[in-house]
Amino acid sequence: MSKNKQKSVYCLSINMAKCLLVAATANEIAPFLQTALHQQKNVDVLVTGVGMVATAFALGKQFALNTYDFAINVGIAGAVSRELVLGELVFVERDALYELGAEEGTQFLSIEDLGFGKSVFSAGPGMAKEWYHALKKVTGITVNTVHGNDRSIQILHKRTSAETESMEGAAFYYACEQFGLSCMQVRSISNYVEKRDREKWEIGLAIEKLNDWLIAKVSEIL
Repeated sequence: MSKNKQKSVYCLSINMAKCLLVAATANEIAPFLQTALHQQKNVDVLVTGVGMVATAFALGKQFALNTYDFAINVGIAGAVSRELVLGELVFVERDALYELGAEEGTQFLSIEDLGFGKSVFSAGPGMAKEWYHALKKVTGITVNTVHGNDRSIQILHKRTSAETESMEGAAFYYACEQFGLSCMQVRSISNYVEKRDREKWEIGLAIEKLNDWLIAKVSEIL
């Protein structure tokens, strides 16, 4: 990376920096899309579809055709930890493919245990602290099936100390790692990981808080 390019990534005050904004659904970033910010030449928006497979495919295709200085994954998430508040924004600095592995009787063997790779991926280096310094740092898990019954949630708490759950985060970090791209993931807490009860969810609040932050931060780099 050239000196000038590196400076643009770290400072983000230089409008040369090219950003890819990634979300699973358009609804999660609808208020942002209603502004003119997403039409700026140095900001591309990619709506991948829900889930890690859709996310990995969409990012692979996007990265093969375009070059970016950094990428940001945003969206809502469930809170495994009760220390998080509904509507709170968090910086997921590390995320894991929770289900990637094998069962041996009642024991779960991770992909690391099997010797076939790794399941944990992290935010890429080079992101300016201004993006995340005010956000709580957490670890997350990425799943194909979100937890919604007492038995699976008990197993979840025994297996991991992760604080958030999503369906895309680790796949995003994996794709960025493969392309050597600076990246980060920001989630807004919409619900707790508990027995499924939509009456308790705060999706509207979570989307509002996420987009307030997103609009303010993207405005800083234009």
